[in-house]
Amino acid sequence: MNTKPDTRPDTTRGAHLRVDCTADADGRIVFGLPATAADEAGSPRLLLRLRPKKGQPEKTVHLLELRPAHDGRLLAVLEQQPALAEGRWDVYLLAEPDAPRQRLRPGLRDLRALVDGHTRDRPSPVAVRVPYVTKDGYLAVRAWLRTEHAEVEGIDVTDRSMTVRARLHGTSLAEGAAVRLRLRGGDGTVRIVELRGESDGRAFSFVVDYAELVADGNGRDRVWDLSVRVSSGEGTPPVRIGRLLDDVADRKEVFVYPAAVVGGGAVRPYFTVDNDLSVEVK
Repeated sequence: MNTKPDTRPDTTRGAHLRVDCTADADGRIVFGLPATAADEAGSPRLLLRLRPKKGQPEKTVHLLELRPAHDGRLLAVLEQQPALAEGRWDVYLLAEPDAPRQRLRPGLRDLRALVDGHTRDRPSPVAVRVPYVTKDGYLAVRAWLRTEHAEVEGIDVTDRSMTVRARLHGTSLAEGAAVRLRLRGGDGTVRIVELRGESDGRAFSFVVDYAELVADGNGRDRVWDLSVRVSSGEGTPPVRIGRLLDDVADRKEVFVYPAAVVGGGAVRPYFTVDNDLSVEVK
């Protein structure tokens, strides 16, 4: 549900107000607030705001009704549909329809149902939501929405290469499938790596030889972005490889892999700020 946003600043009334949330395996999230979060005569709602890019105006918000529960709390439910646009959604309280929005601190976050999310096949489009705590201590929801997705299930690194195990969601492998490493910010250089597909047409694995990523680099720092081409057909878009299907909203600083020194360069896989898989050469 979209509406014209109230851009007035936060008030101190909600500065320490905490909201609980419980996520289920299908993407449904239940938010819980104490009954004191709104006046008796009020009609409180939760507002989820898609955080705009730097320098851009706010464009998208989603409103949820808060209703009394049997335990005395106020509950709001974010259903599976409609799917949230990809990005970071900040959570606010609107005590009244025309009241200033109030940013909410996280209370209890029950994300147990998300931990093994990579074990369940997802249809297209692949929609993911993970509640998390922002760097300044507020509650937000990280959302991904992709037509297809290749989920990393394991990475084994050696001093010469890395082996990646992954699984497709929303699509399957066909003849001519291969892994694609694209040089970021360069001249469009692409390296193709053979993959080994499993019999179900979804699981696959591949090996990246670090020496090939260092070659012809002329001593420059480089980043290679990994995706899978599910068939050899013309116009088939590559599917980005990453790790989205669990309870971790930001992997980059949490899952850190060792670097290997190869050909004068330090090579290591890493997850980007969007939880996609890349390889860095320094």
